[in-house]
Amino acid sequence: MARRPRLRIAGVPQHVIQRGNNRQATFFADEDYVFYLECLREAAIKHECAIHAYVLMTNHVHLLTTSGQPETMSLVMRDLGRRYVQHINFVYQRSGTAWEGRFKASLVDTETYFLRCCRYIECNPVRARMVAHPADYRWSSYRFHAEGAPDRLLSTHEQYQRLGFTADERQRAYRELFRSELDSDELSEIRGAANRGWPLGSDRFKDQIEAALRRVARPPKRGRPSHQAHTPPD
Repeated sequence: MARRPRLRIAGVPQHVIQRGNNRQATFFADEDYVFYLECLREAAIKHECAIHAYVLMTNHVHLLTTSGQPETMSLVMRDLGRRYVQHINFVYQRSGTAWEGRFKASLVDTETYFLRCCRYIECNPVRARMVAHPADYRWSSYRFHAEGAPDRLLSTHEQYQRLGFTADERQRAYRELFRSELDSDELSEIRGAANRGWPLGSDRFKDQIEAALRRVARPPKRGRPSHQAHTPPD
């Protein structure tokens, strides 16, 4: 069966997931994380892609990005993948790819889901019980957003800027977002959208995507098709 083409619109944030081949580890030492982030930064600069949030887990990666052209993220991930795979194959005397098929991506409704998606991404190490708090995990964007730690990779998004008039206000407001966890429905919604490639957002947001791309932007409804009479269009 042919793969369904990705839904891509310039200027609309994307939640990107890339997993290790057969769910195997892709990072083995601190130097690997550092090299990956530097490769990502260089690829993002080259292809004019903004990285807003990220987390590097042992065997997968989450990114929240915005691109100026629909195909940009594919170019970023292509360049990044090539360089990083060459690195770990050389360092660890291995061969083959480090990643499963193609990366997964879903468009994100900026107004209502952008910060929620940031929380989902940066809380991954907590849900995996690797740390007690996202601030304790080194390889994510949390400390940039919540504590003002320098991070050359990241570009702040308008939704983050709206959290306050000063850096201190924004950081304090961002930390407040993490005083509660996403509930199970929110987690399922974000996971399902990313894994299946459907947009993450309201019905209005999905309607806008369908109108812009002239393609279906939501999964078909379950159940048998209706047998009601249908009047052909004029």
